[in-house]
Amino acid sequence: MTEEDEAAFDEFLAARSTALLRTAILVCGASPHDAEDLVQNALEKIYRHWSRVRHDNPESYARRIVVNAAISVSRRRRVIQEITFARPPDTPVDAPDVDLRDALLAELRRLPARMRAVLVLRYWEDLSETETAALMGCSAGTVKSQAARGLARIRERMGTLEGVMG
Repeated sequence: MTEEDEAAFDEFLAARSTALLRTAILVCGASPHDAEDLVQNALEKIYRHWSRVRHDNPESYARRIVVNAAISVSRRRRVIQEITFARPPDTPVDAPDVDLRDALLAELRRLPARMRAVLVLRYWEDLSETETAALMGCSAGTVKSQAARGLARIRERMGTLEGVMG
C-alpha cells in the first residue's frame, strides 16, 4: 500500500469508525464487544482491498460487511437469548425519554436479524430503500416489506407495553 493509500485509510478510519460501531451495535443487537469484533473484521477486509474500494464508497462497503456478518452470526445462533445492550455511541446520557428509547431498543433486539438490519439501515442510518436493498443484496420490495413488518411488530408490542409503562 502506498503512503497516500495509508493516509487515506487512516482518514477514513478516524472519520467513520464510530458510525460503523454504532451501526454494528444496533444491527447485531449483541454486546458492544461483538459489535467491535464485527467492525474490526470489516476494517481488516477494507484495509486489504483499500486501493480498490478507496475510490468507490468505502463506508458502504464496510456497512455491507458488518450487516452481512451480523446476519450470519445470528443465523448460527439457534437459541434466542437475553442480551444486554449498552447505549450506542454518541447517545446523550440525559436524553429526554430514556425509558421509551430503552423499550424501543429492546423491541428492536427481539426482531429477526435481517428485519432488524433493514430498520437500522433505513431509519437509523437514513439510507433510501434502494441503498438499503443494494447494501443487503435484496430487492427494494423486500426492504419495504421487512421494514413494514418490523415496524408493525414494534408498534404492536409497544402498544401492549404502553399500559404497563404509562
